[in-house]
Amino acid sequence: MAKSRKKVQAQRKPPARKASKTSVRHAVKAKTRAKKRPKQKFAVSHHREEDFDQGLRTYAKYRDLGIAPATGGMVQAHVIRMIPPYRPEDVATPHYHDVDFQMIYVLKGWYKTEFEGEGVHTFTAGSCWIQPPKIKHTVLGYSDDCELLEIVLPADFDTVMLEK
Repeated sequence: MAKSRKKVQAQRKPPARKASKTSVRHAVKAKTRAKKRPKQKFAVSHHREEDFDQGLRTYAKYRDLGIAPATGGMVQAHVIRMIPPYRPEDVATPHYHDVDFQMIYVLKGWYKTEFEGEGVHTFTAGSCWIQPPKIKHTVLGYSDDCELLEIVLPADFDTVMLEK
């Protein structure tokens, strides 16, 4: 009696995929970006009233959160406490910030501003927004108890005041 033989085919592995030029470029860019970032340090900031100082704007006090030195100047974060009352002659000047990233979160009260191409917005406690780099805007009002958290990249940036 003849034995039947099973035909066994060697399993072939699918050919390895070559990484596309685009994915290789993105991987290289990501690796390069990661190397350029400064080493970060642990930082803590606790609320103290005496830490609020006059800053960029005459109508606000700022509490630096110590993020700029901890990130080697990569990021700045501060609490902004608006000084009442709102006076349009002091506050309502169109301007923009030369930044890579800017995020604002309303901690207390409300804040009203107009953005070029986006219109007028009123933000209340819990509201958050991102201002794209160099977007022109004008502060139109704020509550007497208004406090904002602002996070900006890089830590050192210019504010450009525009004509009213």
